[in-house]
Amino acid sequence: MPVTLTINNRTCSAPDGATILEAARLAGIEIPTLCHHPDLSNVGACRMCVVSVKGARALQTACTTPVAEGMVVDTMSEDAVATRKFVLQMLLTDHPNDCMGCEVAGDCELQDLVYDHGVQWPEHTGLRHHWPVDPDPNPFIFIDRNKCILCSRCIRACGEIQNRDVWSFAQRGFQTKLVAGADEMMLDARCESCGQCVAYCPVGALTDKMSRGKGRVNQVEKVRTTCSYCGVGCNFDLNIRDTSTGAGGKIVRVTSAHDAPVNGMALCVKGRYGYDYVHNPERLTRPLVRAKWLNGVEEKVDSHQWTVISTAEKRRSGVQTSGNGTDDGSPITDDTFIETDWDTALDVVAGKFAAEKMAHGGDAFAVLASAKCTNEENFLFAKLTRQLLSTNSIDHCARL
Repeated sequence: MPVTLTINNRTCSAPDGATILEAARLAGIEIPTLCHHPDLSNVGACRMCVVSVKGARALQTACTTPVAEGMVVDTMSEDAVATRKFVLQMLLTDHPNDCMGCEVAGDCELQDLVYDHGVQWPEHTGLRHHWPVDPDPNPFIFIDRNKCILCSRCIRACGEIQNRDVWSFAQRGFQTKLVAGADEMMLDARCESCGQCVAYCPVGALTDKMSRGKGRVNQVEKVRTTCSYCGVGCNFDLNIRDTSTGAGGKIVRVTSAHDAPVNGMALCVKGRYGYDYVHNPERLTRPLVRAKWLNGVEEKVDSHQWTVISTAEKRRSGVQTSGNGTDDGSPITDDTFIETDWDTALDVVAGKFAAEKMAHGGDAFAVLASAKCTNEENFLFAKLTRQLLSTNSIDHCARL
């Protein structure tokens, strides 16, 4: 049964068992939060969502208080607003004042709330934390505990979504800090480097190590795409910095997409951090064919239609040459690699396959499909293998 309540003098309806926060957002009324995320359990740790409830002895946390029939809620009462400002001031007293150089400037929930509430940086001469910055050798996740606001979103994301329970809090009071395992290195605490903790962190305490200094949220364009690593089909956003900013139009990071239909915010280490192959200088972008399988090599090299590469290793290093010889000055031999066009390379492959099948039959072939292909592409590959090559010796590199 739906519950009827009043929020800010507006009559609202919410499902039985919903929280005040959920009811308010269903009605289009925003209540500020820091520790809350719709994907995670509610803990009421940050106290930013406090509201006044008629008849209650004290302010209530909207994210943990269930609605009741006839409840009267004021989200903008004088006490609630004053408490939120006080909470923000207390957070700032022990928070680094380095927003100008912070990786998440412009995408920081604490920064947004401080601005929205008109809170100024407080003068504070008391104790401050000076935790070591990036003390963990994990190659993907950068840790700055000085920026941690103890919201526990990373802890809940790791435990509830990834089921690894790497993160927890250690110590008490002012010495409370975020730790991996028993205050050890992340990889020693069963960390899979999936980056879920980074995706859910509302501030700059946990960030992507690979993307530091390469572009902030207002400097990149987000492009939705599908992960190429396996058949699950996870969606995420490529963060691409435009050529006009001087970064060459390169991918600087991958971020989760909360509305991804298959995976939501969840990604594995390959999906989140395995994008460097796109711009890797060792990546082949054109086919290489040995000279002995081509006709008219010298003429096409001289006319710059093809390029001579002495070895695949040199090609991957970007060493190229043109003219009647290899890049080290030696003449073209049968084993010299020639960078050709795709039509020529595929014609060579088709001819060699046909000759091999005629000489030895279909059982001479064995093929391996790739998880980086779509299901439709792998279906066509299986069809080509069984019908054209006449073999059932086909396998796949994944078991999903």
